[in-house]
Amino acid sequence: MEIVQIVGLGFVVTLLILIIRRQRPEFALQLSLTLATVIFLLVLGKINVVLNLFRDLAEKANISQTYLNTILKIIGIAYITEFGAQVCRDAGEGAVAGKIEFAGKILVMVMAIPIIALVLDTIVRLIP
Repeated sequence: MEIVQIVGLGFVVTLLILIIRRQRPEFALQLSLTLATVIFLLVLGKINVVLNLFRDLAEKANISQTYLNTILKIIGIAYITEFGAQVCRDAGEGAVAGKIEFAGKILVMVMAIPIIALVLDTIVRLIP
C-alpha cells in the first residue's frame, strides 16, 4: 500500500515543516518542495500503466489516437496545474496559484476544441 507510505511521509514532513518554519521558513519551503517532488516521482511509474490501459481501450473501441492523446493532454494539464497551484499556495503565493489555475483552464479549453467540434458534428449528423 504505497498510499500509506506517501501519507506517512507527508505527515512526517508536515511535522518537520511546522517545527522548522518558526526559525527557518526558507528551509520549510524547500522541504515542502522536496516532498512534492518525491511524491511526484513515486507516482510517475503508475502513470505509464494508466496510459497503456487507455491506449488499449481506445484501440478496442476504435477511437482515434488523436482524440485519445488530446484527452490525455487535458488530464495532464489539469494535474500539473493543480500541482503547481498547490505548491504556490504552500509558499504563501495564493495570487500566483490563481493565475496558474486560470492559465490551466484556458489551455484545457483550447485543447478541447477538436473534441467539442467532433461532438457537435456528430449531433448535427444525427438531427434530420
